[in-house]
Amino acid sequence: MTGLGQARARSRYVCQECGCESVRWLGRCPECGSWNSLVEERLPPIRPGAGPGAATGGSVAQPLPLASVPALAGDRRGTGLADLDRVLGGGLVTGSLVLLGGDPGIGKSTLLLQVARHLAEAGERVLYVAGEESASQVKLRADRLGAIPESLFVLPETDLEAVLAAAERLAPALLVVDSIHTMVAPGLEGPPGSVAQVREGAAALMRLAKSRGLTTFLVGHINKEGALAGPKVLEHVVDVVLYLEGDRHHAFRLLRGVKNRFGPTSEVGVFAMGEAGLAPVPNPSELFLAERTAGVAGSVVVAGLEGSRPLLVEVQALLAGPVYGTPRRTATGVDHNRLALLLAVLERRAGLRLGNQDAYVKVAGGLRLDEPAADLGVVLALASAYRDRPVDPRTVVMGEVGLGGEVRAVARAEARLAEAARLGFRRCLLPERNRRALQGAGGVLELVGVGTVAEAVEAALTRC
Repeated sequence: MTGLGQARARSRYVCQECGCESVRWLGRCPECGSWNSLVEERLPPIRPGAGPGAATGGSVAQPLPLASVPALAGDRRGTGLADLDRVLGGGLVTGSLVLLGGDPGIGKSTLLLQVARHLAEAGERVLYVAGEESASQVKLRADRLGAIPESLFVLPETDLEAVLAAAERLAPALLVVDSIHTMVAPGLEGPPGSVAQVREGAAALMRLAKSRGLTTFLVGHINKEGALAGPKVLEHVVDVVLYLEGDRHHAFRLLRGVKNRFGPTSEVGVFAMGEAGLAPVPNPSELFLAERTAGVAGSVVVAGLEGSRPLLVEVQALLAGPVYGTPRRTATGVDHNRLALLLAVLERRAGLRLGNQDAYVKVAGGLRLDEPAADLGVVLALASAYRDRPVDPRTVVMGEVGLGGEVRAVARAEARLAEAARLGFRRCLLPERNRRALQGAGGVLELVGVGTVAEAVEAALTRC
C-alpha cells in the first residue's frame, strides 16, 4: 500500500494531432476525430502537502502598477526581405518568438537562412540549429544563396538542453530552430514531435528568448489538414505565427501572418522562388497576368485583396460534356464547395443550364482565392465558357455573390480600382453599391455597377 508521504504517480492520454487530453485511452480523438492518436504521458508526481509555491521554490510574483512598467522598445531590425518586414510589422523585435509553418519543400528553411545571412553580414552573430539536416546539407543550401558570413554558425542537434547551452554560450542576436518538432527534452517521455516534447521545447525556447532578448524563429510542421502540427498551445506561446503558402510547381509563395503581437495580421508578402532563394515581388499583379492570353472564352481578371495589398489575378473556367453520368466539379485555387454554390446560383438565377456539364475552374499562377470578392469573377468565367464568348480583356471584375443571385459590395474597392488602372484596365464590373460610393473616383476606369448575377453576365458578354 502506498504510504501517506509517497508521491502519487499519474498519467494521461494526449492526442498527437490536436493536443486533446483524456484520463483514459480512446480509439478515436473526440476533438479532431483522428484514429489511434492518443498516447500515454506520465505526469510529475503530486506530493502531499505541496502548495502553490512548491514548484517554484516558494517564490511568488508580485503585482506591479501597470503605469510604472517600462514600455517595450520599438526598435526593429530589418530582415533584408521587404515583404517579410511588411508581414512582421516593420522588422524583427528583440526577444520575440516567431513560428513559421508551411508544407514540406515550400521554402521555409531557405527563407530563414536568407534572414540569417542578412543579419550575419551586418555583423550580428546568428545560430542556425538544424534538427533535420546535417551541417553539410545546410552549407550546400547556403552556398546557393551566396557567400557565407563568418558570424553565421550552424548546430546540427536535436537535444534541447544542448541547444539551450549553445545559445547561452554564443549569445547570438538571432536563433533559428529548424524544426521545433525535432527537439527532444531529456528526461521527458515521448518521441520527437509528440505533444509533450513540442510543448516543453517551445516553453524552454520562449523563456530563453524573453530572458536574453534573443530573437528566435521556430519552424513548425504542417499536418494533413494544413494546420500546424502538435498542441494548440504552441501557437499561443509564440508572439508571431506565419504561414508560407504556395504550390511547389509554381514559383510564387505567399507569406501570411495569422498572429502578431507587434503589428497587424492583415499584411501578406509575395515572393518568387529562384536559384538565389526567395525574392520579394514588388508588382505581383503584373507577374500573375504576364502570360494571360486575351480574347479567350472562360478567362476573367479579378481584382482581389491579399491582406491590405490589392492583387489582380486571372480566373479560368472550362465546361465540357460529362464523360460519365455524374458531372465533375474540379477547382484549383478556389474552394470546391464555393464552386458548387456558384454553379447552382448561375443555373437558378441566370438561367444557364450547367447541371449536365463538367466544370473546371482554376486560378492561374498557383494562387488561392479565399475572399468573397472573387465570386463574381468565377461566375463570369463560367458564363463566358458556357456561351463561348470572351470577356473584354481590358475589363476587371469584383463582387460577392449571394444565394439570391444578388451581387454584394466588397471592401476597399478604391484600392482595387487603383491597381487595375495602374495596369492599364479600362472597365470594371462591380457591385452597384460600390459604384455609387465611388461616383467620380474611377479615374480612367469606366465603372459599371451590377445588382444581380444576370445583369453581370449580360454586361460582361455583350461587349468584347
